[in-house]
Formats: sequence, C-alpha cells, structure tokens
Amino acid sequence: MKNPQDRSKRADVMQVLADARPDELDPARLTDPARQRRDLVRIVAEPVDGRAARRSMRFRPLGTVALVAVAASVVVSVGTFDRQAPAAPPAAQAPSGTAETPVDGHVELLSAARKAEAAPAEGTYWQTTTLARYVDVAEVSGRFFAVRSASTEDWSVGVRPGTKSLMVSGLDSEVEPRTAADEAVWKAVGSPHTVQVEVGQQSGTHQVAFTMGAGRPTVMRTDLGGKIYAVGPDNVTYKDLRALPSTSGELRRCLEELYAQDNGADGGTSGRSTWMLRQAGNLVTMPVKPEVRAAAYRVMAGLPGVRVVGHVADPLGRAGVAVEFPGTYRTALGTTKQRLVIDPSTGDMLSDELLLVEPSARAKAAGLKTGTAVNYQATSRMGWGERQITVPKDARN
Repeated sequence: MKNPQDRSKRADVMQVLADARPDELDPARLTDPARQRRDLVRIVAEPVDGRAARRSMRFRPLGTVALVAVAASVVVSVGTFDRQAPAAPPAAQAPSGTAETPVDGHVELLSAARKAEAAPAEGTYWQTTTLARYVDVAEVSGRFFAVRSASTEDWSVGVRPGTKSLMVSGLDSEVEPRTAADEAVWKAVGSPHTVQVEVGQQSGTHQVAFTMGAGRPTVMRTDLGGKIYAVGPDNVTYKDLRALPSTSGELRRCLEELYAQDNGADGGTSGRSTWMLRQAGNLVTMPVKPEVRAAAYRVMAGLPGVRVVGHVADPLGRAGVAVEFPGTYRTALGTTKQRLVIDPSTGDMLSDELLLVEPSARAKAAGLKTGTAVNYQATSRMGWGERQITVPKDARN
C-alpha cells in the first residue's frame, strides 16, 4: 500500500495547477470573445431472489449503465445509483474551496487528471474488474446480525469491428455473516439457509430473502447495435464516446446540456452537482480519450458543493483522494454519504463507496458504526486488452 504521507513522490503543486488550468483561463485564449461567450442497462438474467433485488436497489459499479439485448430487443437506460433524494448538506459543511476543504485534496485530484492524460489511448477491448461488497442486516428470532454479499465482475467492451462486449458478474459470489460476532449470532439462531433483510425504496422499506452461501456467475452481452454505454439520458456508441469534448469547460457544458434533457428542469445546485459528479465519474471508467478522462476529473474538482479530501484509503487499503457527493442519503441502514476514491499517482478510479454517517437502530443492533463502508465497488483493473475475457463453464446465460 502506498504511504499517503510520502510527499517526496508527489507532483509539484504549482506544476500540477498549471497543467490542470482549464482552457478558458489560458491567457493566450482570453482575447477570443467568441470563446468567452460559449460558456446499460444492466439486465441481470438471474432469478428474482435476494441477489437480484439487492442489485436493483443498491448503487452499481461506475460505468455499468450498459445496453443489453433482451428477448424483446428493448433498450433501456437506468441510473447507476438508485436512491432517495439526497438530504440537504449539513449546515456545518463548508462549500468547496473554503478552509474546511483541504486544498491538497484538490491538488491530488488535479494530479490524477494530469496522470490520466498519459494513459494508453486505444485498444481492442476496454476491460474492468470490480470487487463488489454489500452489507445488510438480518433479523432472526428477534436477534440482529450483519450479512455481507461479495462478488467480482469482469466487463470487457469490444470496440473494434467484429468484437463483442461481455459482462461476467457474480464471480466468487457469496453471502455470509459479516464478522465472527455476526457468525456467532447466525449460528445461535440455527444457521438458517435463508435470511430476511430490510432494503430501502422510495416508498419505504421492505423485506427481501437472501440465500446464504455461494452463488453462480452470470454472463451477458452488453451491446446492441453498436450501443455500449449510456451517458446521461443517451445510449452511445464507441464513436460517440471518442467524440466527447476533451477540455474541462466544453465537457462541463456538454454534461449540463445532458442534465437539462435528463431532468427537464433545474433541480437546484445540489441536484445538478450530484448528477454531474456521477456522470463525470462514469466517464472516467469508460473507453474515452485520455484527454476526456482528464477533463472529467477537472470537472469534478470544480463542482459546487462537492468536497475533495486528500490522504484517504479505500476499502482495500489503497491510498487516494476522495470526492464526496453533496448531501447525505437515507437508507435502511441509516444516513449515508457517497464518495469516489481516485489514485492521483495513476489517474485510475479506485472505488465507489457508501459510508455510514448515522447508523439506524437496526444497524446499531448489528454492530455497524459510523464510517463503515456498507456498500462499495472497488476497481482492481481498468484498461485496454487485446483478448476477450474467459467465460466460466458454470456461468448462467
């Protein structure tokens, strides 16, 4: 694990800021008045059980809004994080750029943008490997214990003519007690094979049955007619992705236009920033040009209400910089906040996390505390490959 205190390996602050300067602020361009005026669905083919229900109600890995060919040949677009509307940010939280938001965090984020520009530009398959963990609380005979659902997902998006896009989800899938203490409670109530957990929806909460033990992987096609991802409300092709603006100002304006299309009306600064951050975060994990990935990071750094925090560790212990979404989110486990963690030394996205801010009574009864990552997707691999991924023999189609 990298040492977050090792300053000797960090980029020069002034050089990072100079390299990260938006094009609109380049002195050589300020004389151009015209420039100044221009300011996949994932459909999982598995039984409707606890795993499927959890996947539809929790946030999903970045960039997994893909298109899947289904029996009726219908293409649907969905958001990457199904949640209730965010609560207003706490009064004590300072807006981005004040003394309470560490400047070093912004420097690290801009360093990530600089590193992203140096990544390989193109290949045959854009491939990601994501480790997903979800925490829920079960109740049996009046006793509470936490269960952890774990799995790995491989996604390979073919971008050359004649290539296919495949997603294998549910690799090494397992539902088990979260800790030794949780396992002790589970055994004390008879080691039930099926447990009931409480999940949240817009209309409230309800119970869903989870089956303890290992599951099988699922494989699916994630393209249809050349459409491989969703950007905002639009299903897009690889050619569309490569045509996205490569400067922070133009990319931000592009996303603002998509926000207006997707929402129909301005949902306020917090709503806009949340939507913009989610979309920028998605773009980072897609096969866009390195310059577009860098621009997405710079868009993140300038969003109002977004807090950037340096020197954090993701759930796998990797050092990075955190970009926190505005406000908090109400879930069945209590009040939570979401953040992205980025490696400033490589420009890679490390994780997408949901952290407990104030546990519910149910969560407290199961031993969950403030700061617990109740949901996360940690990216262990993201980049270009020349061979299609291998599909396990026991995978469901």
